[in-house]
Amino acid sequence: MDFLLECIGFSPAIGEEDLVDIVRTRGEAAAWRGDPADHRTLSLGSGLELRADRAPDRSFWTLTPHFKVPHRLRLAVTSIVRQPDSPFDALLSGWASPPIGPAEDDEPGGAYRLSTWITDARRLGSRVSPGHVLAVSVAGFAVHVERVIANEEVEPASILDRPAGAYIRPLGSPDEPGGCCDVSLRIREIRRIQNELTSEPVEIAICDAPDRPLLLFLSPWQLHCDGHPPPQPGMRIEGTFMFTGRIAGGLPKRRSK
Repeated sequence: MDFLLECIGFSPAIGEEDLVDIVRTRGEAAAWRGDPADHRTLSLGSGLELRADRAPDRSFWTLTPHFKVPHRLRLAVTSIVRQPDSPFDALLSGWASPPIGPAEDDEPGGAYRLSTWITDARRLGSRVSPGHVLAVSVAGFAVHVERVIANEEVEPASILDRPAGAYIRPLGSPDEPGGCCDVSLRIREIRRIQNELTSEPVEIAICDAPDRPLLLFLSPWQLHCDGHPPPQPGMRIEGTFMFTGRIAGGLPKRRSK
């Protein structure tokens, strides 16, 4: 996960064990994550978060980045894959921005397919089934950036004719990492914030997508090493991003006994 941490202002030179110690001592209990001793989260300012998790039967910790996205995206669920070793996470797949109103069939459709990790999966319980529409708050973190190019250089040109000029496709092979999507998105705005722990700048690429913009985080170190130019409004990002977030609404009400 080191390359994902670079996306939120942690230099490759920072040791993972040092970060775990900081999150454990300065952080607070992570909501919906179980025992606070094994699940901690540290606010980094401006909506950035760093979370540390450890399974009860394991000695090592995992670190994952998160961002509190200010808007919600409607997602018509097609599948929920629970994690046997973690009841707190689920791989949620579905159609983003489905039509308003009841679906005419079991496949509601929408603007595009999206696959994302949900870190508060315990809230789902057994109440959510395929076809149900949730509101989610998700952001993408760069796994691999293939190109940062001028918008007119995109190939095939048919992508430009899609809604918002956006191409988004979840990875589908069993040997590929879950929650990842290949994207080709046009940058609407670059928002600059700061990691308050490291004082490193963090850039958020706010990208055009149908209905709601998608927020992408990239590693400046990787962009430099791979020879990519700094992202700017009007340019296009193409690559693979891991999406992660939380449920923001739409859960069915619990039935009273």
